[in-house]
Amino acid sequence: MTLVLDPAAQDLLFREARTANTFTDEPVTDEQVQAIYDLVKYAPTAFNQQPLRVVLVRSAEARERLVANMSEGNQPKTSTAPLVAILAADNEFHEELPTVLPHFPQAKDVFFAERPVREASAALNASLQVGYFIIGVRAAGLAAGPMTGFDAEGINKEFFADGEHSVLAVVNIGKPGEDAWFPRNPRLEYDQVVTTV
Repeated sequence: MTLVLDPAAQDLLFREARTANTFTDEPVTDEQVQAIYDLVKYAPTAFNQQPLRVVLVRSAEARERLVANMSEGNQPKTSTAPLVAILAADNEFHEELPTVLPHFPQAKDVFFAERPVREASAALNASLQVGYFIIGVRAAGLAAGPMTGFDAEGINKEFFADGEHSVLAVVNIGKPGEDAWFPRNPRLEYDQVVTTV
C-alpha cells in the first residue's frame, strides 16, 4: 500500500469530502472547534509564524453583519449554517515570533520589520493554515463550506476594525443537510500537473 493513512480516513478527508451548501440545524460546539484547532495548529508555516486568526460568528447580530457582506449566492447558506468562521491573516503576526520561534526571536525585526513584507507572508502562510483548517473540520466529522465570495473590505471593516487583519475566507461549518453537494467537477490528472526535471 502506497499510502499509510487508513482508506476510510482517506475518504473522509479527501475523496468523499465535498464543499457543503446546506446543513442540518445540529449545533457545532466550542469543544468541537477546540479539537479542530488542536489538530490543525501544526500546519507548516515559514518561521512558525502562525498568522491565522479565526472569528466564530455565533450571535444573530454578528451573523447579520457578515451576511450583508457576502455575495448574493452565499447569503442564504451563510444565514443558516450552524456555525460560520471568518478566517483572517494577522498582519502583525511578527509580534508573536519571539514566543513561537524562541531559537531565533530576532526574526521579528530581521525579516518582518516592513508592513508589505508582513502582509505578503501572512497571506501565504495563513492560507496554508486555512487548508489545514478545512481538513480539520472534515476530521471532526463535519462538513465545511469555504467561500471567498464576499466584500473583503466590508468584512475587514465590520470584524477587524483595527486594520491589522485581512479576511481570507469564510467557512460555513456543520453536519451536511439535504442536497448539500453539487455534482463533483473533474480534477486534473497526475500527468497534467506533475513534471519531473
